[in-house]
Amino acid sequence: MFLKEADLFMGLSQETMNEIAKIMVEESYDKGALLFSEGDPAQYFYVLQEGRVRLALGKEAKIDYTVSNPGEAFGWSALVDRPSYTAAAECESPTRLIKIGKEELNKILEKQPGSGMIFFKRLAGALGERLIYAYNAFLSENRLGSSASYGSGQVTDARED
Repeated sequence: MFLKEADLFMGLSQETMNEIAKIMVEESYDKGALLFSEGDPAQYFYVLQEGRVRLALGKEAKIDYTVSNPGEAFGWSALVDRPSYTAAAECESPTRLIKIGKEELNKILEKQPGSGMIFFKRLAGALGERLIYAYNAFLSENRLGSSASYGSGQVTDARED
């Protein structure tokens, strides 16, 4: 199963993984497909199987993050009880994803608290890494109010595109 290889799911019990496999949906999207917009209800989170997804955050100090590593998760607003997404997600190439509903996942993790603890510790670590990347992107710009683009560990100037 692909999810076992994704960082967010490593260490979860086999029982938990079997339950998650029952609720996940594999989907394919064309280049340019919009998965969600900033402000949309946060009902799902996603795990990239193949392709590239651009996350665009903010209107003035715009940050772009590119999800391009298989197993990388996004749409985290659904996992941390935010009512809506804080970014927009658009496919930059033909993309295959795993989509998981937050309500169904929460029920599974509540029944399996050990796996739930592991999952949310890994989520906290991934969020911390993304914050570090965002911070470094702003530092590399050396000024506030400019835009930055980064993803899968790479920091670049958004104006180069």
